[in-house]
Amino acid sequence: MTATQTLILIVCYFGVLIVISYFTGKNDSNADFFKASKKSPWFLVAFGMIGTSLSGVTFISVPGWVQGAQFGYMQVVFGYLVGYLIIAYVLMPVYYKHNVTSIYQYLETRFGTVSHKTGAFFFFVSRVLGASFRLFLVAIVLQQFVFSAWHIPFEFTVVISVALIWLYTFRGGIKTIVWTDTLQTLFMLVALGLSIYYINKTLNWSFSEFLISDELKQYSQIVFLDSFLEKNHFIKSFVGGLFIAICMTGLDQDMMQKNLSCKTLKDAQKNMISFSVVIVIVNFIFLLLGALLFIYAQKFNVTIPVIEGKAKTDLLFPHIALNSGLSITLAVTFMLGLIAAAYSSADSALTSLTTSFCVDFLAIKKHGKTKQKTIRKQVHMMMSLLLVVVVIIFKHVLDRNVIDGLLTVATYTYGPLLGLFAFGIFTKKSINDRLVWLVTLAAVILIFSIANIPSAYLGGYKVGYELLPINGCITFLGLLLISRKEVNTA
Repeated sequence: MTATQTLILIVCYFGVLIVISYFTGKNDSNADFFKASKKSPWFLVAFGMIGTSLSGVTFISVPGWVQGAQFGYMQVVFGYLVGYLIIAYVLMPVYYKHNVTSIYQYLETRFGTVSHKTGAFFFFVSRVLGASFRLFLVAIVLQQFVFSAWHIPFEFTVVISVALIWLYTFRGGIKTIVWTDTLQTLFMLVALGLSIYYINKTLNWSFSEFLISDELKQYSQIVFLDSFLEKNHFIKSFVGGLFIAICMTGLDQDMMQKNLSCKTLKDAQKNMISFSVVIVIVNFIFLLLGALLFIYAQKFNVTIPVIEGKAKTDLLFPHIALNSGLSITLAVTFMLGLIAAAYSSADSALTSLTTSFCVDFLAIKKHGKTKQKTIRKQVHMMMSLLLVVVVIIFKHVLDRNVIDGLLTVATYTYGPLLGLFAFGIFTKKSINDRLVWLVTLAAVILIFSIANIPSAYLGGYKVGYELLPINGCITFLGLLLISRKEVNTA
């Protein structure tokens, strides 16, 4: 597939999204932008959330992770499943009870203004970094396989990527995204299925023959119980996955904004439960694809792409799909799936960042309706520019598998949110609101220090994603130290 063909495909794809945004964004109101006027069908939200949750990181990075981690990522995914149940029956009732636009408004109701701003700040940092991770991944793929053919710099690729998102989200916001994410999830899942089909066909396997092959057994270990000291031990991965789901979905304005656009709490819970089951299945299929890619690469002597002297397993999937000559259908399908996966996450991230900044930091409701709309549009543009800058920085500093990097960042930035919400929901105590930022900052510094202790000093113990719940516990204990007499829970 040539660079020109790929570019034409991208233009057509975004043409469809812009048409959707034209119809869904006609009203151009803040009510539609922030909450879709609470009229989103739950089944559309559930289906669209699959693409948002998986994103381009899963589409490329999870298959690329199989070589080093086998199917150990499923241990984390099983933890996700339990975490989603907690979101549905613990967190969602709180959000619907308080009828929030930004979920961090709950912290102001419960504790005060400083807690509200602190929670929103940690979301802001988390989502900017998370969205930038995802955009970085799709940008390097577009750069490697499309724009480099015309000697276009990486920075321009990033600007174009973000500009396209801004173009179809700046009017309709979450109302547009509920519909575009549905289409993008469909493209991504079709791409996943066809990729497995065409690679198996080249290997002269049926899908069932692939599942029972000796080659697959080299990559398919799921549960790791050999040593609790290792980062990938089942208990550590499962617990980490549980809290990652709670934090990166349940305490994340990006993911919850779609759920809050459902008509009722019951609809939102149906959405979350159906989504949680499907996401486990889809992640497993992505790991199967990863094994298939490495089997294919080994059989046909396909080398892992190298960037700046470093092998990038994240790029094996696009390399095989676009350069192996397997099928033009596979190449087209891959590009559609990649673009859909990447932008279904990035567009909602941009919208949620705009929502949170307007509601949590600028108190947009204090202004007149005309001024509110102006503020929203200015913030939307500002958030777009911020993502561009951070993605470009990542090119020079990121040196690990993208999904591993994304989950590692989550252990630092979501831990304070976990502690704040847990303290608010499970205790009746009030706190000295003015000291909250000090508690959360101390927790992050302490966790960073723990994460960087050499394993030799810990008897060989390798710290993993369990840092997230530890971070939450430290924050919880810190809040306990600045707590006051019991009050009625808000």
